[in-house]
Amino acid sequence: MSDQIPHQHVVSRKEWTAAREVLLAKEKELTQAHDRLAAERRRQPWEKVEKDYVFFTPSGKSGLAGLFAGRRQLIVYHHMLKPADPNPCSGCGMVGDQIPHLAHLHARDTSLVFVSRAPLHEIEAFQARMGWQMPWVETTDDFGADFDVPKYFGVNVFIRDGSDIFRTYFTKGRGVETLGTAWTLLDLTPLGRQETWEDAPAGTPQKPAHEGLRLHDEYGTSDPSAELGQ
Repeated sequence: MSDQIPHQHVVSRKEWTAAREVLLAKEKELTQAHDRLAAERRRQPWEKVEKDYVFFTPSGKSGLAGLFAGRRQLIVYHHMLKPADPNPCSGCGMVGDQIPHLAHLHARDTSLVFVSRAPLHEIEAFQARMGWQMPWVETTDDFGADFDVPKYFGVNVFIRDGSDIFRTYFTKGRGVETLGTAWTLLDLTPLGRQETWEDAPAGTPQKPAHEGLRLHDEYGTSDPSAELGQ
C-alpha cells in the first residue's frame, strides 16, 4: 500500500480562512435544512398500533407498552442478530457502538430498545461481548414485518397517549447513518429535542436550550436494562 494520500493545495492562513468561511456558510445551510426536516417530521401523521406483540426481556415477557418503561416515547432499533448467528452484522455492530448514554434520552421522556429474533440468551451473550448497556429484547412474532423490517435492520419510533400506542416514524438503510447522538435520536421523535428554539406543534413540552442538560449520573435515573416489562 502506498503511503501517499490525496494532497490538496497548500495556501496562506488568509486564503485558508476565506475558504473555510465559504464552507461554513454551506454547513450552516445544511444544519438549517436538518432543522426544517426535523420540524416536518414532528408533524407527520401517526399510525395506531392495533395488534399485541410479545417480547422476551430479562424480566420476563412484555408487550410493546412495557418497552416504553413508563416513558412517553420509544425508539426501537431492529438489530439483525439471528438465532445461532455465526456472523453478526458488522453494520448493526457500528450502530450499537455509537448509541449514547441513555440517561440523556430518558430525561426527555424517551426510551430506546434494541430488538432481535435471536433467543434472549444469545442476545445477552453477544451484548456482553460488545460491552453494550442498552436494553435489548427478543421478538419472535410479526413485530418486525408489521413495521417494515421483515429482515435486515431499521428504526421505528412510537409514542404513547394513555393506553394507545402510535407509530410516528420509520427509517432504514442510510437513514440510520446519521444516528449516534442523543440529539440525532431525539430529532426522530414527535417531541424532538424539547427546546424552545425548535419549530414544534403546539403543546410540545419545551425548555430553553441546554437548560435540562446534566452529566449522565446527575439525572437520577435507574439502570435502563432493569426497567423493561413495567
